[in-house]
Amino acid sequence: MNIKHTLKVSGGLQQDGVVIGNTFDKYGSRNPIVRLMMRSYEIILDNFVTTVKPSRIHEVGCGEGYWTIKWLDKGYNAHGSDFSSIAIDMARSNAHEQQNTAQNFAVKNIYDLDPNIDSADLVVCCQVLEHLENPEKALLALKGIAHPYLILCVPREPLWHVLNIARGKYWSEWGNTPGHIQHWSKLKLIQYLSVHFTIMDVRSPIPWTMVLCKNDKCIDLRNT
Repeated sequence: MNIKHTLKVSGGLQQDGVVIGNTFDKYGSRNPIVRLMMRSYEIILDNFVTTVKPSRIHEVGCGEGYWTIKWLDKGYNAHGSDFSSIAIDMARSNAHEQQNTAQNFAVKNIYDLDPNIDSADLVVCCQVLEHLENPEKALLALKGIAHPYLILCVPREPLWHVLNIARGKYWSEWGNTPGHIQHWSKLKLIQYLSVHFTIMDVRSPIPWTMVLCKNDKCIDLRNT
């Protein structure tokens, strides 16, 4: 089922000095290049989710709730969390518009994830770590709740910068999107994640790197 394109987005709003959610509705864009990029992204993400056959999905950094709502529509037991109360209010509103329950969304900082409450057999964290001052602490928090799978996606550098410059954006910042304070090449991200996870698959939907990981030092919640 396709989400109706009435998605409320933050449009570049900030909370506590951090850019939240999406600067524009890239999922409902009419730009053919954006549509092609998002289609590739969606196919790979859907393939990763299907591969692990999750009984419960926790999307960390869900923003305005697009993916969590999409998984709810597909019948998954899906939940979303975000540090931003503004983004979660939008997610709950978007969920209501899609006739999903707003109770599937919670305000929670990634650093404060609780393994006793927030664990899922699939944790999804896409386009979040590049915004964080302490990505290592965040990754350890994700490891604590990924029982056993994690999908993580970040902008692929330096391609992200180059494409921004090519489209005439953020020249004064050399193509860096506002709010991005961490940067990973594909190789650097794989090396970074390999310290804590077993890498199962790596894909490169332009201009991102998306990785499916397994936390081998945990109990698979589906077997309990």
